[in-house]
Amino acid sequence: MRQRGFTLIEILVVVAVIGLAMTVVAVSISGGFTSAKVRGASRDLIANLRYTRGQAIVKHEAKVLMLNVDERQYTAPGKKPVTLPDGIDITIETARQEQVSEGEAGIRFYPDGSSTGGNIQLSRGETVWRIDVNWLTGEVRLREPE
Repeated sequence: MRQRGFTLIEILVVVAVIGLAMTVVAVSISGGFTSAKVRGASRDLIANLRYTRGQAIVKHEAKVLMLNVDERQYTAPGKKPVTLPDGIDITIETARQEQVSEGEAGIRFYPDGSSTGGNIQLSRGETVWRIDVNWLTGEVRLREPE
């Protein structure tokens, strides 16, 4: 008469397969969280850039959003500095006259909506999001990673 049930080897194989599947899922989810974190930080920065542009237009005077690469911070006019989440790095390319020091620069918006232009990259590992600021129109756009 044959007994019903599973052998120890069958149970171990099933546990190993489940463990492997959980590892694959965990790795893919953590990569998604990284991208979402950088995307969220990028969108917050874009909102502050657009706010700065709006302030320049409404108040009829130039306004500057300052970025500090070393401290991983940016400051919009009249607002408190915003520090990027841990692990997110920032780089900026802007007009030479807007570079205050090696690690600090700004993007200036004028009352007509134009700007000094430039681009800002937020990155974490392989994930890089680029924010472009058009010098002529002051338009702020987010370019997703390719």
